[in-house]
Amino acid sequence: MNKIVLITGATSGFGKATAKLFAQNGCHIIVTGRRKDKLIDLADKLIDRYNVRSLPLCFDVRNAEETANAIASLPESWKKIDVLVNNAGLASGFSKIQDGDIADWDKMIDTNVKGLLYVSRAIMPLMIAQKKGHIINIGSTAAKEVYLNGNVYCASKHAVDAISKAMRIELLEHGIKVTQINPGAAETEFSEVRFHGDKEKAKKVYEGYQPMTAQDIASIIYYTTTLPDNLCINDLIVTSLAQANSFYIDRK
Repeated sequence: MNKIVLITGATSGFGKATAKLFAQNGCHIIVTGRRKDKLIDLADKLIDRYNVRSLPLCFDVRNAEETANAIASLPESWKKIDVLVNNAGLASGFSKIQDGDIADWDKMIDTNVKGLLYVSRAIMPLMIAQKKGHIINIGSTAAKEVYLNGNVYCASKHAVDAISKAMRIELLEHGIKVTQINPGAAETEFSEVRFHGDKEKAKKVYEGYQPMTAQDIASIIYYTTTLPDNLCINDLIVTSLAQANSFYIDRK
C-alpha cells in the first residue's frame, strides 16, 4: 500500500496489532505512546520483519503542547499521513458515579476525549493540505449505551461518537474519510487497566465465552482502509458472536 499510518497507543492491544497488520501490508508506520522503550522495540521489529519504514514518536496524548510539538517535529517525509488511528484510550475504575474517583475520571476524559482531539487537531491540517486522508477513531459499544458502573467511561466514548460525527461533516469538503469503530469485549490489557492491575478481576470479564482479540479489531481497522476512494464506513459496531451489546453476553 505504501501508505503512512500513525497509530496512537501503539505499544499494546489494538494499537500494536494494528501496527503489525498495516506493516505486513507494506505501510510505513508511526507508532506513538508514552513507553519509549516499547515504542523503539516495536518500530525496530516492524522494520526487520516487514521491510517497511517505522518511526517511534514518544509523547502523552493528554498533554496538548507535547502532542502538538511531537507532530510538528516529524520530518517532512513523514508528514504526508494517509491514515490516523486514534486508538489511545482506557477505562479506569468501575464504581457507581457517586463513589467515583476523580483521578480516574480525569484520566479517562483526558485520554479518551481530549487526547483524541489534540492528536486530530495536529494532523487534520496536514490531511487538508494534501486533500485526502482517513481518520479512524476507536470508540466502543459504550459509545452507544450506558451500563451500570460505566458512567464516565461511557460518557467519554459517547463524546468520541459525537466528535466522529462532527469530523465526518466538517472534513467532508476536504475529501477526508472519518470512520468510527466500536468494539465490544476484547481480551487485551483493557480490563486489567480498568481494575487497576487486578488480574483476577480482569480475567473474570472474559470467562465463559470467546471474546474478540486485538488481531480481530486490527483486521477490521485495516479493512476499512481498503475500500474504494468513493466509499467510507462511517460507523461500525462489532462484538463477538456471544455478545449482543454491553448488557447481554451468553456465558456457557
